[in-house]
Amino acid sequence: MVRAATVPAASAPAVDLATLGLVLLTYTAFGIVTWFHALLPWWALAPLGAIIVCFHGSLQHEAVHGFPFRARWANTALLVAPLNLWMPYTLYRDSHLVHHRDENLTLPGIDPESFYVDPIRWQRMPHWQRRIMQATNTLSGRLLLGPAVAAIVTFAHALRNVAAGNKAAIRDWSLHAVGVIAIGIWVVGVCGMNPLLYIACFAYPGTSLTLLRSFAEHRAAHEPGGRTVIVEADWFFGLLYLFNSYHVVHHREPGLAWYRRPRQFRARREEYLTENGGYHFGGYREIARRYWRHSKEPVVHPLAG
Repeated sequence: MVRAATVPAASAPAVDLATLGLVLLTYTAFGIVTWFHALLPWWALAPLGAIIVCFHGSLQHEAVHGFPFRARWANTALLVAPLNLWMPYTLYRDSHLVHHRDENLTLPGIDPESFYVDPIRWQRMPHWQRRIMQATNTLSGRLLLGPAVAAIVTFAHALRNVAAGNKAAIRDWSLHAVGVIAIGIWVVGVCGMNPLLYIACFAYPGTSLTLLRSFAEHRAAHEPGGRTVIVEADWFFGLLYLFNSYHVVHHREPGLAWYRRPRQFRARREEYLTENGGYHFGGYREIARRYWRHSKEPVVHPLAG
């Protein structure tokens, strides 16, 4: 069930100190890099900012699943800060739990994290929108255009929901606005950073790094077990994504602590690869080689309709 996706294993501590330590380290790094941003050239600031924002997003994902605290309100308070600027944490939390209904994985209009569209919607799309979706179905397009497309779509949905008086949307976006203002006070008012520089060196590339992780996470398949990937990432990307690249492990046991995923996968490697039909990559370089200029799958869901 969806609610179970938030519950860590019964043996997990009340406070996961490893995750809490990483949260504090991330906010410390964010504070230091933004404070001293004027001393850094853009080519150093951009990768640092991207890593911090992406890693914060990885920690938000763990908070959704009950880390570092058992109490949902405590995890929300700790990680609600919208470092990427465009996605409210509470909206992400609720939609991500819906995504964990594995029987609906990848289904357009049902799985909120699906990048596919259904045939009817595709036929109704204007040509320019089809071209954008085709472009973002390649890895290069997903990384370069994906953050802008994701933000625009999210804001458009927000405007419709808020205008319709949706109480959950009003709550999510009001809290998000407070967070964005707080970040603006620190980044612009205290650190003296141009807000466009923050977008260019933190929010946008940080979202791109996150989209690299999600690019091949799921595929269309008849059986739910075959829809989720295993990426045996190197140490850098493994830690950056908190080993969520072992995505089959995470979907089967969403309450398992991030640092236990590699060992769990190694202990049952063949079982997981059999379960997901061998949907496997040796790392993100392999994904880049295959799909930098080529679509992984069609934009239209091949099993929908």
